[in-house]
Amino acid sequence: MGRPPVLPKKKKDGFYLELRNKGAKSGIIVIRDTKEAMMQAARQYENTKDVIILGEHKNGKKVEESRAKKVSA
Repeated sequence: MGRPPVLPKKKKDGFYLELRNKGAKSGIIVIRDTKEAMMQAARQYENTKDVIILGEHKNGKKVEESRAKKVSA
């Protein structure tokens, strides 16, 4: 028995943003179905957390027209 292979997880279709505590190196990734819902979540958390918008993903890959943006308070 060998070690099982480690493959990166495939991302679901949707809009992604990462929430971190201020000054932290890692955080959690939140998925929303629409861009409006993603922006609403970003506004909700921007006062207490560092919010990094990762953009839209389809078929496990990032859609290029969305750019990664960092929203900070």
